[in-house]
Amino acid sequence: MRRTLRAFLVLAILGLLASMHATAQEADDAPGIDLAGIAENATSPGQISTTLTIFLLLTALSLAPAFIIMTTSFTRIIVVLGFLRQAMATQQSPPNQVLVGLALFLTAFIMMPTYQQVNEVALQPYIRGDLTPSEAWEQGQRPIRTFMFRQLEGHEGGDKDLALFISIARLPRPRTRDDVPTHVLIPAFMLNELRIAFTMGFIIYIPFLIIDMVVASTLMSMGMMMLPPVFVSLPFKVVMFVLADGWTLVIESLARGFT
Repeated sequence: MRRTLRAFLVLAILGLLASMHATAQEADDAPGIDLAGIAENATSPGQISTTLTIFLLLTALSLAPAFIIMTTSFTRIIVVLGFLRQAMATQQSPPNQVLVGLALFLTAFIMMPTYQQVNEVALQPYIRGDLTPSEAWEQGQRPIRTFMFRQLEGHEGGDKDLALFISIARLPRPRTRDDVPTHVLIPAFMLNELRIAFTMGFIIYIPFLIIDMVVASTLMSMGMMMLPPVFVSLPFKVVMFVLADGWTLVIESLARGFT
């Protein structure tokens, strides 16, 4: 059996090599593609702008998920939902796909007014030819910057975060919002979002922690040392969360926090 299998493998390898050799001969006989000519045309003065535009477009598409995370409400939402799942100790329920999907659609709901402004002031004028790409970029980032500034100014500590990154970048004190560069505004916004998310996560943890402490003390008083408290407290956590309409309260708090 081993000899038969070995012979079959040898024949397969020989057949593969023969087919590769025949393909190479056909490629040599066929008219070749002038790669040098294509490269020369792509780098010619008339085509260099188109080549750079395509390159920048592909780069922007690859960085789109990072922009969604850094400049929208996604960071706060996904962190709070992660704290909620850990507080309930439900392991992988809801699964990661459900939490990320909920965070994405809730982010789209919250950011829709901002993106409508981007469409009205930048995208549609650019499509009509009224704006150049650089002008469309400047006009398009204004609503997003306004959204981030509103979150920084509407929560305690936001101004401190912005001042921190301005001092790290060694920039002069800005007089208006336009004096703050976008690369300074984005990390300050993310730091502020993380602070708010951890604060909300702490508040969410408190009722579930109380249930864990009550169950653990009850089991110890009954002498049931070998029974893990999490097995007993989990049903009580789920029942309390459902009766209190917890999902509605959490989602409402997250959505109203950006208005």
